[in-house]
Amino acid sequence: MAVTGKTRAKTPAAAPARTLRIRLVRSLIGYPREQREVARGLGLRKLHSEVVRADTPQIRGMIRKISHLLEVE
Repeated sequence: MAVTGKTRAKTPAAAPARTLRIRLVRSLIGYPREQREVARGLGLRKLHSEVVRADTPQIRGMIRKISHLLEVE
């Protein structure tokens, strides 16, 4: 079944995605490997490094796992 321009539903204008500014403020030394991997998955490599990520449930869950190491705005 081919989709033509006339039959395709128009998508509403995308609302601006909310973002979170995440900063690593405590060292990962001495913490379990899983927590180090979560920080790496967020894109945090060095102490005081900062990333901006979309506010999604997946990112919120990662933040929750290592909240004691982060500062979130």
